[in-house]
Amino acid sequence: MIKLFDPHVTEEEVTAARDVILSHNWASGAGANKVRVFEEVFKSYLGTEAVVALNSGTAALHLALYVSGIGKSNVLLPSLSFVSTAHAVRFNNANPIFVDVDPNTLCIDKHDLENKIRKEKCSAILPVHFGGMPCDMNALIKISKSYGLKIVDDSAHACGSSYDGKKIGTFGQMTCFSFHPIKNLAMPTGGAISINDQRADGLKTRLNSLRWCGIDDRHDTSYDVTSITPNYYMNEISAAIGLVQLNKLDYLNARRRDIAKRYSNEIECECRMPYSRNCVYHLYWLIVHNREDLIKYLNDRGIEVGTHYRPIHTMSAYASRDDRWKIPITEMIGNKIVTIPIHPNLTDDEITYIINSINSYFRLHDNRRQRPIFP
Repeated sequence: MIKLFDPHVTEEEVTAARDVILSHNWASGAGANKVRVFEEVFKSYLGTEAVVALNSGTAALHLALYVSGIGKSNVLLPSLSFVSTAHAVRFNNANPIFVDVDPNTLCIDKHDLENKIRKEKCSAILPVHFGGMPCDMNALIKISKSYGLKIVDDSAHACGSSYDGKKIGTFGQMTCFSFHPIKNLAMPTGGAISINDQRADGLKTRLNSLRWCGIDDRHDTSYDVTSITPNYYMNEISAAIGLVQLNKLDYLNARRRDIAKRYSNEIECECRMPYSRNCVYHLYWLIVHNREDLIKYLNDRGIEVGTHYRPIHTMSAYASRDDRWKIPITEMIGNKIVTIPIHPNLTDDEITYIINSINSYFRLHDNRRQRPIFP
């Protein structure tokens, strides 16, 4: 079976992990040693003011929104995302307002965003760089300034993506990354917040406390607890592996772009993810009719595929009958999206096989390729 996701692992990661294990220094709530080195190296890679390492992208979203001071307000975000994006809003006792997506990029739609800002008082925008495709940050920043909103962006898919000549992670007040094993920069567990704010030093100090159960004012074995927060710090093994992964991230992302270019040029599907040199292609998507048939067809040929994502607002925990927040493009995509393998471990022969298999399906079902997806 050709895997949908597969982390790129060499002896370097094995050696890095072994060295930490043998050191007997596996974790530090204060974020010392390898964690501190990772923060500094990742900060330099992004070109941001500060970085705080955490144990997941979910933790990053939770704490970034918390220190943004959103309170019990409304936060605007796409429903086409992993549930952590909305969970982080709820963790902060705030209310998610779901915004539709642009059918060309599957990133947040700036027109629907502004329409919903006019209807409801909101405090922040939480855009998602879907599949690694950067959002239109200039437009989002302009909107945020016009309405006095904060931007905390979800860059779980976009580690290494660029926009307007700068890395994603240097635009909103804070940007949240995930280093889950299937992500472009992979760790056993991991996440981070990059900070772009004149208060960066103070925010980093605050976040360092929040990621370790609110422990603060520490002097040797004496400390205070000033907040009630979870245990979110990154461990040393993850940081060591992350340093190796970061060193080859641009190379691995370039390989993903090469695969995406072939997919965009050769797959005979009318609605597919566009090619962009700014994207790092954590996902590559197709929008198709009767996706269950395509999934079975590809699975039968040894190709694993996904359906990223079922829209969050359709989940039982988020289901609402509030008709004000209709998002028809998202709902249509949620029923038709298929994601195909695009990790760096794919061989050229496997890529050709995937392309030929998809094209053979569409040639057998030509009417499903030609009928328009969007009205």
